Amino acid sequence: MTPTVARRVLVAKPRGYCAGVDRAVEAVERALEQYGAPIYVRKQIVHNTHVVRTLEERGAIFVDETEQVPEDAIVVFSAHGVSPAVHEEAARRNLRTIDATCPLVTKVHNEARRFASQDYDILLIGHEGHEEVEGTAGEAPDHIQLVDGTDSVANVEVRDPSRVVWLSQTTLSVDETTETVAALRERFPQLIDPPSDDICYATQNRQVAVKEIAARSELVIVVGSENSSNSKRLVEVALGAGARASYLVDDASHVDPAWLEGVTTVGVTSGASVPEELVDGVLATLAEHGYADVEEVESVQERMRFALPHELRRDLRSA
Repeated sequence: MTPTVARRVLVAKPRGYCAGVDRAVEAVERALEQYGAPIYVRKQIVHNTHVVRTLEERGAIFVDETEQVPEDAIVVFSAHGVSPAVHEEAARRNLRTIDATCPLVTKVHNEARRFASQDYDILLIGHEGHEEVEGTAGEAPDHIQLVDGTDSVANVEVRDPSRVVWLSQTTLSVDETTETVAALRERFPQLIDPPSDDICYATQNRQVAVKEIAARSELVIVVGSENSSNSKRLVEVALGAGARASYLVDDASHVDPAWLEGVTTVGVTSGASVPEELVDGVLATLAEHGYADVEEVESVQERMRFALPHELRRDLRSA
């Protein structure tokens, strides 16, 4: 009689909501409670389809541009940040704004303004078209060039190689960013580092955690949406850390049983904008296929919290 092979799941910790996402989602929820529906939100508040759908059901209306918001209405700016031009447009249209930009993104915006004021060329490492990149670039468009990976380094041109600094999108792969910075430094040996690491603590922690479970798993399932940069990076990091396969799924309905053939250990994690209930759904599906032994693997402890946007705190206090 052939012995049954034990099947198990390794769940990464930390995973899921980071402090910036938690703050942004709570901002929309509290705004709906305080002011009533509808509350307009420019872009997706965070890059997760489940979160957006849930907030829509409660009365949030998501728009692509500020001009789609009726005058005098309330609009929340997403966690990814916006450019000064967006703030100016909102002011022109008499919109009441709640800025839910993640404080770690705001830090990068402040760095961009400071280096631009000192007339540096700023090389912004990030992915073209991402909302965070557009917001940061808008802080100093005459000084910022986008560097989208090592392949684009050869195209960078600067005015003075002795006055060049790099900044980065907060949700990139740590390893990928390190490679891009190294390639830039080969071209510009006097390249200046930002005063502190731009890649956010949560992105780094989730990548450290997925590396640990990927080294012990044949398959890693990452819960997250396709437009979530940090979730997609977790798939890449898992593959680089030893997993034979890794897939991004929005929820349990996207788990393909064929992935589990011949697999004894499955790693599970989630991006920084994913509610825990979606991870629970994936674990339940895996249990149905015989993966009932679940071990949580904690790599880093997280205790970070951010206060709600000041505009919202002010109105909540006076209510």
